[in-house]
Amino acid sequence: MSLFHAVVWLDHQSAKVLQFDAEHVQAEKVKAHTHHTKQHGSAVRSEHEFFGEVCDALNGIEEVLVVGSSTAQADFKHYADKHRANTAKHIVGYETVDHPTENQLVAMARQYFLKYDRMAGTPSPM
Repeated sequence: MSLFHAVVWLDHQSAKVLQFDAEHVQAEKVKAHTHHTKQHGSAVRSEHEFFGEVCDALNGIEEVLVVGSSTAQADFKHYADKHRANTAKHIVGYETVDHPTENQLVAMARQYFLKYDRMAGTPSPM
């Protein structure tokens, strides 16, 4: 089931992707994989793999709000802008938040999208 809106909470180790509409919430978790090697740059490759999996989870979603720590958001934004332009164009905002529950995330995202859609002049499908 692909829904119109999603909120993604992320840090550098995991992400929660919550797709939702007025009545349904679909949750998906993505975890970073660590590769313990002596090879230079393996941490960067691991982060890119993780961010790539998060982008894959967002395929088909029209409007995405990304939340989490400011550093994780900045790193994800840089990755998406550089490597996943199709995903980046669907990200409508970034918000810094701590560790909200899934219910708090969805409530916050619903409020955000109501305001965003109203300002953009588009009807919200919620």
